[in-house]
Amino acid sequence: MLFFIIDSASSQTCTGSLGDPVVNNDFGRGAPNFGPALTNSTTYNFNGSGTPSDGSYTITKTTAGMHVGSWHQISNHTPNDPDGYLMIVNANDIPGVFYEAEVPVDLCPNTTYEFAAWVINLLTYSGKKPNLTFSILTLNNLPLAAPYNTGDIPEGSASDWKQYGFLFHTTGNVNRVKIRITNNGPGGTGNDIALDDITFRACGPKLTPSVDNTNLTTQNLCAGESKDYNFKVEVTGSTTLQYQWQINTASGWNDIPNETGTTLNVKFVQAVAGSYQYRLAAAEPANFGTAACRTLSLPITVLVNPLPVPVLPAAATFCVGDQIALNLSGIPGATYAWTGPDNYHSAEQSPVIDNASAQMQGLYTVTITSAANCVVEGHTIIHVIPRPIAAVAPVNPICRGTTVQLNAAGGSTYKWSPATGLSAINVANPMASPELSTTYTVTVSNGSCESSATVSVIVNENATAFAGGDKKILEGQQIVLDGAVGDHVDFFWSPAEGLNDPYLLNPVASPSRDITYTLNAISKLGCSSASDQVFVKVYKTVIVPNAFSPNGDGRNDLWNLNSIDTYAGSNVKIMNRYGRLLFESSGGLKSWNGKYRNEDLPAGVYYYIIQLNPELKPLTGSVMLIR
Repeated sequence: MLFFIIDSASSQTCTGSLGDPVVNNDFGRGAPNFGPALTNSTTYNFNGSGTPSDGSYTITKTTAGMHVGSWHQISNHTPNDPDGYLMIVNANDIPGVFYEAEVPVDLCPNTTYEFAAWVINLLTYSGKKPNLTFSILTLNNLPLAAPYNTGDIPEGSASDWKQYGFLFHTTGNVNRVKIRITNNGPGGTGNDIALDDITFRACGPKLTPSVDNTNLTTQNLCAGESKDYNFKVEVTGSTTLQYQWQINTASGWNDIPNETGTTLNVKFVQAVAGSYQYRLAAAEPANFGTAACRTLSLPITVLVNPLPVPVLPAAATFCVGDQIALNLSGIPGATYAWTGPDNYHSAEQSPVIDNASAQMQGLYTVTITSAANCVVEGHTIIHVIPRPIAAVAPVNPICRGTTVQLNAAGGSTYKWSPATGLSAINVANPMASPELSTTYTVTVSNGSCESSATVSVIVNENATAFAGGDKKILEGQQIVLDGAVGDHVDFFWSPAEGLNDPYLLNPVASPSRDITYTLNAISKLGCSSASDQVFVKVYKTVIVPNAFSPNGDGRNDLWNLNSIDTYAGSNVKIMNRYGRLLFESSGGLKSWNGKYRNEDLPAGVYYYIIQLNPELKPLTGSVMLIR
């Protein structure tokens, strides 16, 4: 049989030391906002994706967005667990089981246990208050001890998580049990809670650890250091306990062989970085072989901190006049102390020294002290070298299409920019043939330092000439030539025949014959000359008689047009005053004899249109036919 003695009807949690929980439900953790349903027994419905309604629960990271204004907006209770879940319960009108779980081990006789949970009333207003009962049952749901009742849980702030629970002591033979949390009050307007970190674990005598007679249970070492520690645990309670020291190096707790007292001497020799935890397990001898029966001291932690690793170049080269940058990768929480040539000191992580000089070169040392007071040194050698003096010879202007050599000096390597028009960019003396005037920059280097110089290549344009489009005039007319030339040139027209001034850019031409004029342009800058031609077509003047008398007397019997035979494509039309066509001749005139359809026309005025060619304006007018 299993017997329980309840220590108190009011909430009472362990004031001694606790064992490792045999039940420890923090509801897990994960990336999604909502977690999976409980595998334990509950009379509430599961809501896996939102605010639970009356009679429902959800497993979530936070109540954010749930009944804003009516519920506290909280996150889970488990310390240092931002992705952890908690249980949210919206109470039913009918009281029911919030939570139930089987304790997975047999309980130990003559052992005190703590059954507890962290609870918060979610209401932000005065409503129905949660009222919970904590029970211990057989696996067949028979009560094994008087239950513990929380009474009404009052409203509070969003940080008012409170641990509720009770202690009980076993006697006699031990069986399996299960634990249960029941809702006693109705839901509706209130009775909404959050649960987290439900635990069931042994509670024993108070075990108070110390290190070297101090209560500083966290000690810091630096990697490579050696030190001896004396750990001690003061026991308040039973004098018949059995003890075992344990160690955890991030792979779980393990017994330390032959260490069964309340003191432990630990020696670190050239300590390796890591976290080393020690604790004392205690239980009555009859129960000591069962882990669930043991209670445990708070752990003593020795943190062996890694030495800070200075990351900086072994050596660096700077030019005279530059800034010397002592670049050191940062170590969080560290302090720095630099020393160097010329009595240099600095407490900055990556100091900068202005205006480098030869006196500043040499060995620089930085002493780094980490937040854990671990110290290491780093070194870098700084070289300061003279800067080269770039020089480039000036060049004379060139004509477009020609080449000039550039000449630089002052270093061991050269780089020109822009590359346009250069035969090479990585030599001291490239050939330059830019299309337009260009300023070139040469960067001269001696391997680590560099300087620059510039040279301008002025490109003069070759002479250009444009005589304009070909012209057509009638004999005796004149026309202006449309000449154009570039800058910095002398010019003249040839031949000068028919020109009013051959040294004008736009002379007046009145040639008596077909002629080709040449506009000559000569560069004043010594560049290439140019010329262009224009052809002037001179058409013969056609004299149109204004009267004739076709009376057969042999005088002026025909209307003739002299020189019209020089216009192969000419066309002549004669019309009366009504516009009726009386005579037409193309490709040279067939003299008009004053007849229409071989009949004499009466004396009078007739009208003509003479189209000499498509490029000349038609001749129009009237002719008097006299009888």
